[in-house]
Amino acid sequence: MPVSDPIGILIADDHRIVREGLRLILESREEFTLLGEAADGAEAVRLAAELNPDVILMDLRMPGMDGITAIENIRARDPQAAIVILTTYNEDDLMVRGLRAGARGFLLKDTDRETLFRAIRSAARGETLLQPEVISKILARTTDVPADPAATARTPANSRGRGDAEAVLSDREIEVLAEVAEGRRSKEIAVTLGITERTVKAHLASIYNKLGVDSRAAAIAIAAQKGWLNRPK
Repeated sequence: MPVSDPIGILIADDHRIVREGLRLILESREEFTLLGEAADGAEAVRLAAELNPDVILMDLRMPGMDGITAIENIRARDPQAAIVILTTYNEDDLMVRGLRAGARGFLLKDTDRETLFRAIRSAARGETLLQPEVISKILARTTDVPADPAATARTPANSRGRGDAEAVLSDREIEVLAEVAEGRRSKEIAVTLGITERTVKAHLASIYNKLGVDSRAAAIAIAAQKGWLNRPK
């Protein structure tokens, strides 16, 4: 995307005050343009198809079609859609399910505007958004918590029936995932683990293939639900 092109954004949230607040913030920067607003999941799906936004900010709790179902529908039409979950600190399980459904990352609703701007730019560039402090909180709360049946039902077929973490991923792959959960980039992971960046990317490709996902966010979501990253270091 050329630098001169504004980033087109779609907001999906059933609270008008949230939409209005985001609109005012986004309108303060010429690099962003608000293409549309949706008050429920069905409207978000329709507008995403009509407007083709660069980034979609998606609430998860909405009337009618919820945000998770909307994410699944949007991603079915456009697998590369850059969807960022709008979440609060008490929506851990929904957040994980949203990541598994295909969201690129998440953004706390009470975040400051500069963090919002950085998150939108990152999503538009195709980057995964994993805030270490929130991921750590999710991991701390998912120990001994069984996976959600509905989320399990949505797991891609080629990731089912593979047993526990050790039967699916190698020790090194679990180490790589643990580093990803800390918010580290491939180059940083390579330095920490004493391997090349190319090897890190190969491990990530293997992880995606084994789990039937296509992003760091989705892989971490599965790891969080399963409690795979809660092992003693």
